[in-house]
Amino acid sequence: MSESVDNTTVGAPAADSPVLKSLKWLLGLGGALAIIIGALIFLWPTKSAVTFTMILAAYALIGGVFYIIIAITAKGMGTGGRIGHALAGLVFIAAGIIAFMNPASSTVIFASIVVIFIGVSWIFEGIAAFTTLKLAPSKGWAVFFAIISILAGIALLLSPLFAAAVLWMWFGISLFVIGIVQVVRAFTIGKD
Repeated sequence: MSESVDNTTVGAPAADSPVLKSLKWLLGLGGALAIIIGALIFLWPTKSAVTFTMILAAYALIGGVFYIIIAITAKGMGTGGRIGHALAGLVFIAAGIIAFMNPASSTVIFASIVVIFIGVSWIFEGIAAFTTLKLAPSKGWAVFFAIISILAGIALLLSPLFAAAVLWMWFGISLFVIGIVQVVRAFTIGKD
């Protein structure tokens, strides 16, 4: 005796459903935005990096103001919490103002900090891989990962500005490619 099997996907929206149409639009718009941002990063890496830093500076200013508002108005917060929020707010505001006063320098400093953090993280990841080698199911791959991770981290630390430029370009290219994939998905989703 054989039983018939229903091969339809449970919960999949119909091709003309509002959910699928919304998904298509979101994928398409998100993909188009990724393509535009990726292209801007690739075509104007310095200007786009400075613009990104200025967006972060605006975020810091706004966040700083909110921290100070919280420090002043929050009910039930102790003195330590108020002082902590106020100090965080002042640091955020100061960082935002300094960034707006020196956009290019702030971009270089921000990029250096990010790359140094990544480099140190990769070195620690490599060390962690070596220290947990006995637990690794594939020791060869664990050793390979550890060596590559440590060497990559050292490479970033030896030339953080060059590394920042390479990573920024890689980010732009990745956004561009991912954007194309999303736009293609938007046009092909539900065609099955």
